[in-house]
Amino acid sequence: MSWVQGAAESNYGIHHLPYGVFSTKNDPTPRIGVRIADQILDLRMIVAAGTCSGCDTCSALSATTLNPFMALGRDAWTQVRGQITEALTNNEMRTAVSQGLVPVNEAIMHLPFTPADYVDFYASEHHATNLGRILRPNSEPLLPNWRHLPVGYHGRAGTIIPSGTDVVRPCGQRKSADGEIVFGPSVRLDIEAEVGFVVGAPSRLGKPVTPDDFAEHVFGVVLVNDWSARDIQGWEYQPLGPFLGKSFATSIGTWVTPLDALAAARAEAPEQDPVVLPYLKESDRFGYELSLSVSLNGTEVARPPFAQMYWTPAQQLAHMTVNGASARTGDLYASGTVSGPNREDCGSLMELTWAGSQPLALSDGSTRAFLEDNDTVTISATAPGPRGSVIGLGEVTGTVTPAIG
Repeated sequence: MSWVQGAAESNYGIHHLPYGVFSTKNDPTPRIGVRIADQILDLRMIVAAGTCSGCDTCSALSATTLNPFMALGRDAWTQVRGQITEALTNNEMRTAVSQGLVPVNEAIMHLPFTPADYVDFYASEHHATNLGRILRPNSEPLLPNWRHLPVGYHGRAGTIIPSGTDVVRPCGQRKSADGEIVFGPSVRLDIEAEVGFVVGAPSRLGKPVTPDDFAEHVFGVVLVNDWSARDIQGWEYQPLGPFLGKSFATSIGTWVTPLDALAAARAEAPEQDPVVLPYLKESDRFGYELSLSVSLNGTEVARPPFAQMYWTPAQQLAHMTVNGASARTGDLYASGTVSGPNREDCGSLMELTWAGSQPLALSDGSTRAFLEDNDTVTISATAPGPRGSVIGLGEVTGTVTPAIG
């Protein structure tokens, strides 16, 4: 039990302890913090006060981004998590440690880490099948390679933005209803509710990472909204795949849930058929029991289940590096849209409205096929914690603003 008020009832309790980077109005310098209930433990202040005496990670914990700490690797992550847990549960440390607590409502949140590379996968069989049926109605919904490898593409690290940042409607080429090629703002702006995995410990160039080494490299998890301009994407993606229709903005949550906090959320992953190649085989095949929620202007429109993802995070990391590509500290790779078997399980408007043919009804009486200007989308998620507790991943939210120009 933590001595912090409200921790026992919070989704940010002692079993969670996510990391973020924040500043305040009175102190604009970004610094690393750990959330506990409605408070943030300022690790820079704790280090300066000497509470972390004997800790060889002091310099990394005093940085303005999580990257130096994430680069230290699993032993350091485990050590510091243990020290923070001790500080927040030991009553003898309460007086000293409480000086480092900052109310969440006084914090200005920043990107928690500096992104290195960004890769987006396509790991949900339900999502891939739905899009196949929409885009290729007279063909097999899954392409021949889909069950043999985790399909993915490289995005732009420079357009990863923190939750709460407005998203400007993108412009680009698209095909009009009468077949004319036009340029202008996207009229089919969509969302993709995803789960992102943040690489901490890097790998060596030329040496692939095995699925069983997943936990040695991945520091934690963030929620992701990979905004998508379906009309721009539909015109440009053949033959090389997504480009401008996806690269304009990717929103992530500002709290990184450590992998260790999700130990109780591990769940058996779906059986794979055909049998995968040896480099993708896992000695312990698991996913995570995360329950996502997607809200549009305050109306919950979907509850995607992450546990049903066909390709696991460990397989995605292995595939991402099997050609010898290195994983770098700050790399973000996302699951792709999380969708389940039912309409209400789908994590994109493309599926929820079946390409706009079945608009959603919102609580204010309006309907949506795709996003309109000033729409706000929020993605949240919960996961089981130890002994019946619940962990709430840091939500990711964004509001669409009109195109520029």
